[in-house]
Amino acid sequence: MTEVSFYHLQKSRLEDALPMLLEKTLGAGKRALVKVGSDARAEQLNADLWGFQQGAWLPHGTSKDARGEDQPIWLTAIDENPNGATFLFLGDGASSDGIGSFERCFELFDGNDAAQLAAARKRWKSYKNAGHSLKYLQQTERGGWQEKATG
Repeated sequence: MTEVSFYHLQKSRLEDALPMLLEKTLGAGKRALVKVGSDARAEQLNADLWGFQQGAWLPHGTSKDARGEDQPIWLTAIDENPNGATFLFLGDGASSDGIGSFERCFELFDGNDAAQLAAARKRWKSYKNAGHSLKYLQQTERGGWQEKATG
């Protein structure tokens, strides 16, 4: 079963929190698939990742770049996995029918958005019923993460 971690964003936006998680993913020798709600949002994250930190580089691409098999990080708005990623990142309320084919899934949601919060609660129940291993992490005042629940 897939290990699903819910990241409750309270102090930062997806585009601020995602690069740090992606750095850790690449550092662990894993590939990442990032699925968001629209192609426009994927392209925005594409631009954000190019300049997220001075001197840092996260190799990534989108369908506009092609050659998904060569990209350690793939940004998309559809259910696909051209880079053979084992880590799935879902943001902006995006969902995937392929959760079970990933080693880990990271659900990042805006805790200040009632709709995203309700959707995350619904997905928690769905994943739990499907037998996935669950973790709920809430952002701290300093921007770190504190584990609050498991399931």
